[in-house]
Amino acid sequence: MSDLVESPLPSGEFSEITPIESTENAGLPEQQGAERHTAVPEHAEQSAGAAAYQLVRGRYRSGGSGFQLELRVDVDGNRPLRKLSGDFFTTTGGTTSYFGSFVVRSLTYVRTATHAVIRGQATFTWDAAYPFVEVAIPLRTVVQPQAPAAVTFYRTATERGASYLCAFVSSYFRTIQWEQDSVRGKVPFVSYNTGSLPQPPSSPARLLTVPRAFAESGIELLTTGAVNTLADSSNGWTDGELHGAMATNFSQFKNLPQWKVWLLVASRYESMAGVRGIMFDHKDAFQRQGCAVFYDNIQGATAAAQRAQLRTYVHELGHAFNLMHSWQKNLASPPAPLGQNQGFGDLSWMNYPQNYNPGGGAPSGETAYWAKFPFQFTANELLHLRHGFYKNVVMGANSFGTGAGDIDAEQFDEPMTDQSGLRLELRGKRAYEFGEPLVVEFKLATTDLRGMDTHAYLHPNNDLVSVAIRQPSGRTLVHRPLLRRCVDGERTIRLDGGRPALYSSAYLGYGQEGHYFQQPGTYELRAMYLATDGSRVVSPTLRVTVRHPMSRADEQVAELMMGEEQGTLFALLGSDSPSLKAGNDALQQIIEQHGKHPFAVYARMVRGLNAEHEFKSLLPGKEGLAVRPVDTKESIQQLSPVVEASVQGSGVDSITLNMVMRRLARAEAKQGDLEQATSVLDRMAAHFGAQGLNQHVVESIRDQAEAEKAALAAEYRA
Repeated sequence: MSDLVESPLPSGEFSEITPIESTENAGLPEQQGAERHTAVPEHAEQSAGAAAYQLVRGRYRSGGSGFQLELRVDVDGNRPLRKLSGDFFTTTGGTTSYFGSFVVRSLTYVRTATHAVIRGQATFTWDAAYPFVEVAIPLRTVVQPQAPAAVTFYRTATERGASYLCAFVSSYFRTIQWEQDSVRGKVPFVSYNTGSLPQPPSSPARLLTVPRAFAESGIELLTTGAVNTLADSSNGWTDGELHGAMATNFSQFKNLPQWKVWLLVASRYESMAGVRGIMFDHKDAFQRQGCAVFYDNIQGATAAAQRAQLRTYVHELGHAFNLMHSWQKNLASPPAPLGQNQGFGDLSWMNYPQNYNPGGGAPSGETAYWAKFPFQFTANELLHLRHGFYKNVVMGANSFGTGAGDIDAEQFDEPMTDQSGLRLELRGKRAYEFGEPLVVEFKLATTDLRGMDTHAYLHPNNDLVSVAIRQPSGRTLVHRPLLRRCVDGERTIRLDGGRPALYSSAYLGYGQEGHYFQQPGTYELRAMYLATDGSRVVSPTLRVTVRHPMSRADEQVAELMMGEEQGTLFALLGSDSPSLKAGNDALQQIIEQHGKHPFAVYARMVRGLNAEHEFKSLLPGKEGLAVRPVDTKESIQQLSPVVEASVQGSGVDSITLNMVMRRLARAEAKQGDLEQATSVLDRMAAHFGAQGLNQHVVESIRDQAEAEKAALAAEYRA
């Protein structure tokens, strides 16, 4: 290793040091003797009668060739965590590559009259032979430049390894370039005065911008320049369109890890009402580079609206740093501890105000959240932002929620007692053919005859339902969907005798780790629903078998179904993105060459749903918007066989069929045939009415059909 230096401390001084704060010595000999100094958590620190000193805090970097160390020292200043961490990079010629990271979670911080010394045992991303770290930083007054940090690694208390001299870089632990664009007519958020509305007495009133909110966490968010104004569409934005917009208009975009992130202020999210923001970049190997906020749902000049906008911006950018929702941290890889009441009691940017529930009968909900929220991340989130391993934090590296591999399956164990008043079921076919899209149905019912109020977010994309998948190898994974919507709006339903259950379905075949069912064998699935009061309602295990292909034709079609791009298209329900062209070509090949195979119904569905919807593409140059119009002929041609096969029991599941028939009706109406659109909806109501479903479900579908007919008549009647 390079930058070998001698310790800057005079000989014998180690015997004259006294710890300021010691959490655990971690194997290095504790030193005794010198004057104790007290750190002041401001811009400088000062002991009685002495000059003001620079804080021992911030980022340091070594120079030279070979190995380069970026060091983070966190023992003074605002909300010090008493941690030490660093990243190693290798430099060869004109290139630099990441090597590994370390963190010292338990350290000894000591002060002499001339130096600050930090010691501890580190955890590394590799098997390190020299696990003990010592950092010595000469004290400097506020009128002097910051001193470099001398870093030495030890095998034992006395056996030294490599040393580095790291120059001071910044008082911030990490620096990120933030590029923000907006669509025409949607004004980006500027600032909010936290004293405008009631807040905790301990939280000082201050003017917060998005960069200032991150600066309080020790993270520097540098804006890259003026906000670019992009063309908009009245039809809102889909996930595929957002990803395409990022690739076209994010001037810093690259498919590699980098401290750069893009945020689009869009009009609205087309796929689901009430979504305020989304971190949409989950579709490739370089994720978490792009997010969006939806202006139509957060706009307003009132103090409450400005406050909500600030939280939404910080929340979505927090996801880009790989921060999960407060109630999901135990599902990360590796898992992180949950806060109060299973995470619902967190006063964090990453919680939902309406979900806030500290438990124990304490005030909960949005009003209680804002009354206590100090506009900051939790200590555990700070630890991730400041000291998380490089690839777990930097944009474009490890996928969302992933720092290692599989999870502890015990997190989905049944609770010892369950007084939630709710029951969750996971339903699906007992056997799937190899390559067949695996779709399951969720049913949430009440066990309390008096009825129960809870939220209606029953789809994994909304992050309030999770599914664990135990593969034939014995490995257990959490299904991580490509799309994760931040649904800040209230969506409460009452389950009782009149409406005993809520239903949803989801495609689980593909996610952030790729295809989850890519080998024949028996799989075990279990779902968990996070209720409004913090209860974790766990379903019984659903066992499904993926069969071996029976013929050469089955193998050929399965190969066409199982590509990475095809999995993305099934998750998105279609896209025109150029990056998914090979996937679309494969689906079209199934339709043309294997049209009678049972899997053709799924290829037709994706192609038909995509054709029923326009596709927007931003053109290079900030202003142009190309719109591929609706292709009603193609949509009807593809969706009609899907309906015919499904009503005969050999196509898609019932919930998906409901969606397909409504989209087919819209295609007929757009083509000018309202009579045929009405016929499709009438057939939908009749089909489900004959399936022996719960009467409430049948009535709900009939109401849905009538509402859809009225909407189409109002929109498309000549």
